[in-house]
Amino acid sequence: MTADRSTPPCAWPEVRERLAALAAADPLLRRFGAGSHRYVLRPTLSEAAVTSFETQHRITLPRSYRSFLLEVADGGTGPAHGLLGLTELPPDDDALFDLKSESLTPGFLASPFPHLTAQPGPSAGTNYDLAGSLAIGESGCGTFSRLVVTGPCAGQVWTDDQVWTALAPGPDFRDWYTAWLDLRQQSGP
Repeated sequence: MTADRSTPPCAWPEVRERLAALAAADPLLRRFGAGSHRYVLRPTLSEAAVTSFETQHRITLPRSYRSFLLEVADGGTGPAHGLLGLTELPPDDDALFDLKSESLTPGFLASPFPHLTAQPGPSAGTNYDLAGSLAIGESGCGTFSRLVVTGPCAGQVWTDDQVWTALAPGPDFRDWYTAWLDLRQQSGP
């Protein structure tokens, strides 16, 4: 669990400005998910807080996500209904509560993420292992975003559709977040 501090953090240029423009263009919060995150970013985390989390869970957070926490925000505005904070638990009646709670149990994040490719989901009668991934958000209708923190896919955000389809790989966290910003800026309210 040695973090590579020699690698410069990922750049997050203009994220706040781009989010301010999105909020200004959507004052009635009509874009999907805006009613949940309200275009508000939470304060960043300190290096000590991130390192403490990594030590507690025996992991090194993926570089792009780690730099987001340090430079941009500990959750808030983001894809779909927004991003959970690193240690945030949603209300216990929220569908995401059990997934995030599981993510934070001892040893769960340090376990190797067992997948390299998409996995058939519950509609195919299959259950899949989610160890080594952190629940970071919800898209609605039983679909969640999971950040892989261990193994060859570390840093990728996978889609976890627990109702219909499957567990599917996605891009690196930075690419995932900035693609959402790009899409939001191209579409109207």
